Amino acid sequence: MSAPEPVSSIRNLGPAVEAACARAGIHSSEALRRLGPDAAYTMLIASGTPPHFIGFYAMVMGLQGRPWNDCHGDEKAALRARFDKIKSAAQASLSKEKGRTPMDAALDEIGVIPKRSGV
Repeated sequence: MSAPEPVSSIRNLGPAVEAACARAGIHSSEALRRLGPDAAYTMLIASGTPPHFIGFYAMVMGLQGRPWNDCHGDEKAALRARFDKIKSAAQASLSKEKGRTPMDAALDEIGVIPKRSGV
């Protein structure tokens, strides 16, 4: 039995994404493919990876075997809408877990309110 292929064996995904996936509990390219980009990116955000559209975009393209910059127009706009939905849901979930309102989380994210101790 051969060892599972690493996450970095997927086009566009390098060692940094592989490390972030490992922190999120995704330890192979097969596991990432099985989850799909939306669920996997949700797990990355939940494990502390800051959400970034290009990271999501590169993952989606890589899982399709395409270069990271091979998407334009309506397809890219649809990816952005998916990313925004994933990011919003993940951040709302994290805020709920920490006992903060979504507004508190947004203000905290941009540095307007001081971080609460123990949060």
